Amino acid sequence: MPTALITGITGQDGSYLAEFLLEKGYEVIGMVRRSSTVTSERIQHIQNDITIVQGDLHDQSSLVALIEQYEPDEVYNLAAQSFVVTSWSQAVLTGEVTALGVTRLLEAIRLVNPKVRFYQASSSEMFGKALEVPQRETTPFYPRSPYGVAKVYGHWITVNYRESYALFTVSGILFNHESPRRGLEFVTRKISDGVARIKLGLAKELHLGNLEAHRDWGFAGEYVQAMWKMLQCEKPEDFVIGTGETHSVREFCEHAFGCVGLNYQDYVSQDPHLYRPSEVDLLVSNPAKAREKLDWAPRVNFQALVEMMVEADLKRLQEG
Repeated sequence: MPTALITGITGQDGSYLAEFLLEKGYEVIGMVRRSSTVTSERIQHIQNDITIVQGDLHDQSSLVALIEQYEPDEVYNLAAQSFVVTSWSQAVLTGEVTALGVTRLLEAIRLVNPKVRFYQASSSEMFGKALEVPQRETTPFYPRSPYGVAKVYGHWITVNYRESYALFTVSGILFNHESPRRGLEFVTRKISDGVARIKLGLAKELHLGNLEAHRDWGFAGEYVQAMWKMLQCEKPEDFVIGTGETHSVREFCEHAFGCVGLNYQDYVSQDPHLYRPSEVDLLVSNPAKAREKLDWAPRVNFQALVEMMVEADLKRLQEG
């Protein structure tokens, strides 16, 4: 039975990855930060099947101790300060966790067991003001937020440890991936939750920022399979993971409200305060390499993803 250590296991991706690895027969170790309140709703249904341990990407010694004690075969680093908007108000924290945290974890692996296979959660936000459309593995990075900058550091330090120490380290450059488990602060979930509240009479309007931003949106439950596939390859390589399609926030609104028979124009207003200081206008992937080398392709399309999220929020609010 192989053992996998997942940082950020209580997040959207961590919960789906844990489910997937359990089905594959893994022993799953989930790292969480010490806190008086641990947010574990996403993993409650599998809590008896996984081992939750305390550790922190700020703290080198805790990472070394975890690698020594649990001897993982694979490490998936999904932990980060991952909300782009917050990265402007907490830029130093974002750098400490999302950038330097990767180095601390790589150092722990190098010192304890260099045979561990390591996955780094890179991000399409690294492309930022995209210099090429669509974006692929060789597209230059031009990040437009402290989050994007920190992710670029995390990406390149992963490459550096691979080339400097011959570690099996890979980065998955994942484009936006959503689900009913997405945090309410993210725009897609803000929309699906807002639609459900308006439909049920719990709210009257929805305030959003830039409706013309375009993103490549897929289903997170499928993207974690690509993470695993990367670590099963004969040699470590980085991969772009996405759908190859792009849609605007406006389109997301239109379809989400349409799911419940409403017109988004009657309820959505744009708030200048919700715009980013520097916007990322267009992100769309070229996932050809993943299709060819990983035999991975998304099955849930944009419309099905939006409907899934709206239906889940309607059900949650009706039952709650």
